[in-house]
Amino acid sequence: MSEFWSDVVKGLTPYVPGEQPRLANLVKLNTNENPYGPSPRVLKAIRGAVDEDLRLYPDPNAEALKEAIADHHDVTTINVFVGNGSDEILAHVFLGLLKHSQPVLFPDITYSFYPVYCGLYEIAFNTVPLADDFSIRIADYARPNGGNIGGIIFPNPNAPTGRAISLAEIEQLLQMHPHTVIVIDEAYVDFGGESAIPLTHRYPNLLVVHTFSKSRSLAGLRVGFAIGHADLIEALERVKNSFNSYPLDRLAIAGAIAALEDKAHFERTRKAVIHSREGLVSALDALGFEVLPSVANFVFVRHPQHDAEKSALALRQRGIVVRHFKLPRIEQFLRITIGTDDQCATLINALREILA
Repeated sequence: MSEFWSDVVKGLTPYVPGEQPRLANLVKLNTNENPYGPSPRVLKAIRGAVDEDLRLYPDPNAEALKEAIADHHDVTTINVFVGNGSDEILAHVFLGLLKHSQPVLFPDITYSFYPVYCGLYEIAFNTVPLADDFSIRIADYARPNGGNIGGIIFPNPNAPTGRAISLAEIEQLLQMHPHTVIVIDEAYVDFGGESAIPLTHRYPNLLVVHTFSKSRSLAGLRVGFAIGHADLIEALERVKNSFNSYPLDRLAIAGAIAALEDKAHFERTRKAVIHSREGLVSALDALGFEVLPSVANFVFVRHPQHDAEKSALALRQRGIVVRHFKLPRIEQFLRITIGTDDQCATLINALREILA
């Protein structure tokens, strides 16, 4: 700790991202990256954008990308915000829409960046316990007269559990709190969930956040977007233009547009991940694991007779990395990213050895 640190920095507990180990022949199943590469059209578009125009600033509003997103999701560009990955967008959301005198609500087991944003921006928050089966119960977010809430945010499907709630339940929540911003973080929705974007046409308090990192295989490009009422988008634009007016570079804009255009590649790789997930769930179940219902590109599992931390270490010794969270209620769970069928088979063979 330095004497030059601000009081805010002194009190921060930063987010810890998934490990990026450099091991030979690594089977990397710890950070929910897509096992399949991006569309060839994305690579072609990025190469095409590598020219003398890189000396110029990109479009600060990324209008071409906003138009592509708006067309894809049947909204207008005034309903679209884009940023440098969904994490940057979420950071703007916490500052621009969730910083109020009342506390923000989110699940006790969820994306661990949420409390970090609250610490950074000095936002009060309360966690709402998941049910015993690790599902989100909408009734638990009820408050007398809908008061004493600065906002509600959670992923759907939730992370790290992979469980999702229905659009009907999200609509119930919106009706329960018509004067409160509800943020649905849909980083994994393309792997089997239902997007709440259509509900933004009817509910001005709903903001839906997406990323190109998962289902579009562009974690290395850093592109995200949010869709919601124009008033919510304006708040994010005001924060963005007080922080960094040029969040998306020319290559990111070109690549993201091409990713949206190649619907065939998106569907093919998305379905491949879903198919591999179903096979992995069956194999893990046969080994005695409890597997939570998942509609994400990962599964959350525990074995009743084997310690999760020791299992993760044993897997690592075999060149396979998965994610283990040393947190209350989930310290005996492993989060396993869905890899290719070959990677999943390697994982199952290793687990067979370890359990034996």
